[in-house]
Amino acid sequence: MGAKFLSEAQVNYVEPVKDFKLDRYLGKWYEIARLDHSFERGLTQVSAEYSLKPDGGVKVINRGYSAAKQEWKEAEGKAYFVNGENEAYLKVSFFGPFYGSYVVFGLDQQNYQYAFISGPDTDYLWLLARTPTVSPEVIKQFVDMASARGFDTDSLIYVEQQAEAKQ
Repeated sequence: MGAKFLSEAQVNYVEPVKDFKLDRYLGKWYEIARLDHSFERGLTQVSAEYSLKPDGGVKVINRGYSAAKQEWKEAEGKAYFVNGENEAYLKVSFFGPFYGSYVVFGLDQQNYQYAFISGPDTDYLWLLARTPTVSPEVIKQFVDMASARGFDTDSLIYVEQQAEAKQ
């Protein structure tokens, strides 16, 4: 997901997941819901792929389809842990030396099937899942947790995740 230019100060409205296991988090995630922002505006079939970098960081590839332009858009970034690998608080960059917060504040820690992510402030929020859809219970949990932390959940965009026919 994107990065806002900021210092590396941890956001104060969310608590990162503890006992985080990066090896279980790596791989492909589908974007189920998000708050709108310019770098994903109009995109459907959005996904994020996380893989280990040789330096111990995380390679991030975000991908989405623009129906208006009839093309896939892709952004490659990098992420690094801020307080150690056991805490799901990372700094992510898609633009050189500029980093933004990436905080996993909700996670299916048993199966790693869904994750709730925030950015540097309440303008950045995502629900990611290992599958293109999630149960209504997961969406309710996400909305409840995000709303309690000051996010404008009425403005959430639920991402269309149709079959990826146009590769």
